[in-house]
Amino acid sequence: MNRETDNSANSLDDNVTKIVESIDRDVERGEDIVMAGLCIVMMSTFFAPIAPPAVLLPFVAITFAVSAGLARLNYRKIERKLTNFLMMIEEPEQSKLRPIQAALKASPYESLGQSFNPFKNIKRTFKSVLGGLLINPLWMPIFYMIGLQIEEEKKLIALNQAVMSIEQESVDNPYEFYA
Repeated sequence: MNRETDNSANSLDDNVTKIVESIDRDVERGEDIVMAGLCIVMMSTFFAPIAPPAVLLPFVAITFAVSAGLARLNYRKIERKLTNFLMMIEEPEQSKLRPIQAALKASPYESLGQSFNPFKNIKRTFKSVLGGLLINPLWMPIFYMIGLQIEEEKKLIALNQAVMSIEQESVDNPYEFYA
């Protein structure tokens, strides 16, 4: 009987571990997408001597927009994956995934249309207009897209912290089912 309890507890931990690893890979993929967009923008300075600002600055804004959009789609994939996993597992396993659920609930998925709409993001629009007035009006779309990129990065950081808390909990209590 004791051996059955040990095996069922072990399978619970295996299921949760596999789910957390899968979500962790997706979070890392989202971080890679955001960093790739930032790296491409940083490399755009190589073209500054030959490309006029009227060409280079929209390219930078589009790069940020594509990067943030792909990160948002990846975030939505993580949300769907967790929902599917939660339907397949039982309550004891679901309770171990609460930090990820809380992180997803704290920053729910918004449509891309809502994120890109400057009238629905007044604070970000104001900051980008202010930055454009201080530096150059051509920078306004870049500042707006940087704000979108930062928002996606914040969501991924929160998810990463939730995943790490679950992993740390499993490391701290590896033999809790023997007690």
